[in-house]
Amino acid sequence: MKAFLLGIVRWFDTSARAKEPISESESRDIDWIRSIPFLLLHLMCFGVIWVGWSWTAVLVAFALYFIRMFAVTGFYHRYFSHRTFKTSRWAQFLFAVFGSTAVQKGPLWWAAHHRHHHRHSDKEKDIHSPHRSGFFWSHMGWILSKSNFPTNLKAVPDLVKFPELRFLDRFDLVVPMLLALLLFAFGTFLQWSAPQLGTSGTQMLIWGFFISTVVLFHGTCTINSLAHMMGKKRYQTSDDSRNSLILALITLGEGWHNNHHHFPASARQGFYWWEIDISYYLLYLLSRTRIIWDLKPVPQAARN
Repeated sequence: MKAFLLGIVRWFDTSARAKEPISESESRDIDWIRSIPFLLLHLMCFGVIWVGWSWTAVLVAFALYFIRMFAVTGFYHRYFSHRTFKTSRWAQFLFAVFGSTAVQKGPLWWAAHHRHHHRHSDKEKDIHSPHRSGFFWSHMGWILSKSNFPTNLKAVPDLVKFPELRFLDRFDLVVPMLLALLLFAFGTFLQWSAPQLGTSGTQMLIWGFFISTVVLFHGTCTINSLAHMMGKKRYQTSDDSRNSLILALITLGEGWHNNHHHFPASARQGFYWWEIDISYYLLYLLSRTRIIWDLKPVPQAARN
């Protein structure tokens, strides 16, 4: 009962830890109690059977997929994980909030695990290599495991000094829950003010939050799994990262994964003009407003 209650508390406060350290034999075990919200996220998509669909709800779901994919790729990945550009503290916080809407945990957790992946890519200590642990583990199993729930604060010393980022990381469900409430309220307002649109609060919640979030999650995770299995390898990196146009389109540019592992310090992952990198285009537009600056380019020597 104590373990069950602790698992429930951890849904809302990720800093609540068990006193007993996780043994090596347990490190790959699924923490089923802490994984319940993740499972419910998927199950709620079946709510479409009862709420139906409307063009309004579908368009909102697509727009939130696009916006939040950029939040993950542009900010969680290229900013918090690799620091490929600079910004102010207030913008950094807004980017962290923006990224938190994707329901992929907090910015410190995301960056810490990603930096670990780059240090050990496709090696024994890689936490999500499909060549080491299989497709399912690399795609989603590792996220549910007991050993990968905590945030390794030692891996992000440059970020841990900001209390506002630590707050978002500790209470990582706050922002997603607010987004879900806003979508429900928006759908309810449209049902009352524009009934011809054929939507409602519950329909907007199912499509705009649950379906959009689940598709977003699996789209993002194709880079952990499929980007190390399909595509072409331009550079002879020490791992099996690949370049894929299909994955680049799904993830707004992350599919140029072999490029990225060859030179991860660049804000641009599509090294050449024909390699579509929508996240970089949006970051470039942001740089023109001076909200961000000093986007790190790809050196000519790195292209060769």
